[in-house]
Amino acid sequence: MRRSSQAFGTPGTAPVLSREAPRRPGAPDPIRSHRRRRTGGIMSNQYRKDPEAVARLTSTQRRVTQGGGTEPAFRNEFWDSKDAGIYVDVVSGEPLFASVDKFDSRTGWPSFTRPIDAEHVVEKREGLFFKRTEVRSSAGDSHLGHVFGDGPTATGGLRYCINSAALRFVPYASLETEGYGAYMTLFSPESTPAPSGTTETAILAGGCFWGAQQLLRRRPGIVSTRVGYSGGSVPNATYRNHRGHAEAVEIVFDPGLTSYREILEFFFQIHDPSTKDRQGNDVGDSYRSAIFYTNDEQRATALDTIADVDASGLWPGEVVTEVTPAGDFWQAEEEHQDYLEKDPYGYTCHFVRPGWVLPKRDQQVAAG
Repeated sequence: MRRSSQAFGTPGTAPVLSREAPRRPGAPDPIRSHRRRRTGGIMSNQYRKDPEAVARLTSTQRRVTQGGGTEPAFRNEFWDSKDAGIYVDVVSGEPLFASVDKFDSRTGWPSFTRPIDAEHVVEKREGLFFKRTEVRSSAGDSHLGHVFGDGPTATGGLRYCINSAALRFVPYASLETEGYGAYMTLFSPESTPAPSGTTETAILAGGCFWGAQQLLRRRPGIVSTRVGYSGGSVPNATYRNHRGHAEAVEIVFDPGLTSYREILEFFFQIHDPSTKDRQGNDVGDSYRSAIFYTNDEQRATALDTIADVDASGLWPGEVVTEVTPAGDFWQAEEEHQDYLEKDPYGYTCHFVRPGWVLPKRDQQVAAG
């Protein structure tokens, strides 16, 4: 019986990065600089560590912010919040993160691609062997969480993994009355990438399609996903009769919000492309790693990405992912569509490996 266990790996418990997380280039970040200009350059010296606020902290807030603790994944206030507004330090009130930069990392903690302003956060390296980067507030000196290099590549590749207990949420409608009116400009249409008005399709296979779909469907720029069977010759394939086909995910995406290359890089993070005909507990050619390209450009991008994965030395072995033209895609039965949305505790062998992040091209050239 193939679905024989709970998650093979749990997001958020994978090993921390043992190398420096990707940093922004030395040139000023145009988005960040634009925010400073639009918000009037509000700096952290307007905020301070308030003893009265510290005294009002709950035991969990105190343990996290003052003791450097971590609250449980999926059992905290803001991990799944989608409301518009900003998140401020629970002690000092300094603005830290905005909902426009929040994304679902499937780790169970609030995740952001960047802080509102660099001046409001301090990053400190931790550990001697398994190093990671702590994030603290500048004025409040509160422990907030950590920053990792496995965030969306389209927005810089960073994931600020933050404890809800360190944050207070200020809704967009309350920004003016609570003294954060200058930050209302963050929510203008120009603050987010613009859709292109077109879509492209990617078809990928990498083990059980339940877990692959669940992680891919939540990426920025993904319009829709469906699971099915592809790569074989059996017509009208079904779960019980799909000999030669791989369990695959069809991904419709907006190229103005994400690229095919970015999708492939994430694909190689969530499954092991070095294992032939196997992912986790699932064995057989149904679970092979495959990229079914729809045009020559996708084929070239796939081969280029695989070459970079092999050259990086970060994966456990050479890539065995097959790259073949897309053929028929037979949609799977309804019970398989969005399976982990229906059963969040269902089986999956897919999880994000924080250490499997391809260096940027300029870093690879320099390293070579």
